[in-house]
Amino acid sequence: MKITFYGHACIGIEVSGKNILVDPFMTGNPKASHIDINILPADYILVTHAHNDHILDVETIANRTNAVIISNYEVATHFGNKGLKYHPMNHGGSWQFDFGKVKMVSAIHSSSFPNGSYGGNPAGFVIEGEHKNIYISGDTALTMDMKLIPMRTKLDLAILSIGNNFTMDVEDAIIAADFVACDKVLGVHYDTFGYIEINHNQAKKKFFDAGKDLMLLEIGDSIVL
Repeated sequence: MKITFYGHACIGIEVSGKNILVDPFMTGNPKASHIDINILPADYILVTHAHNDHILDVETIANRTNAVIISNYEVATHFGNKGLKYHPMNHGGSWQFDFGKVKMVSAIHSSSFPNGSYGGNPAGFVIEGEHKNIYISGDTALTMDMKLIPMRTKLDLAILSIGNNFTMDVEDAIIAADFVACDKVLGVHYDTFGYIEINHNQAKKKFFDAGKDLMLLEIGDSIVL
């Protein structure tokens, strides 16, 4: 399983010969200007919620690649009504796709489309594939519901929002890593704009002092599980 960071909360996942994009937002992110969305492969697009910084490039990429959009009922059908392929889900539900199993889990945040219309409940995802399991927190506060995840799934990586102001900060993300019983963390949702800028060295040290590994990838860089 290969994980690529495309800036903000956008992640690419290569697993079982399939390409998955999570929360594609690159054309609106000056820090990701070197990422060409016109050549990115995508068999599936996972969307955690309807905010513009998570859906901006969904339609463009899905139109080109014919990707299946996986999200809550409201977000999935929103794109389905545009003629795109979709698979609706909701909290607690799971589905076996050809790349692995996806479960939709709770997130505490808000969710509305750019025009203000209702975007359903925000969510995170647990993906089990190729004997590697990952948790994608989405935009969320620290929540006790995270403790439910390791009761069903032993994680190899937790992808956690760490930028503060709109989501967890670094300290809460450390607690979240404890809750999901995973010491290997990839940080997302930081530095894109002023509200969520962080001190990288300080963040990594806090994780290290807690006995955990925080990875802050350069945009376009990858790790392999």
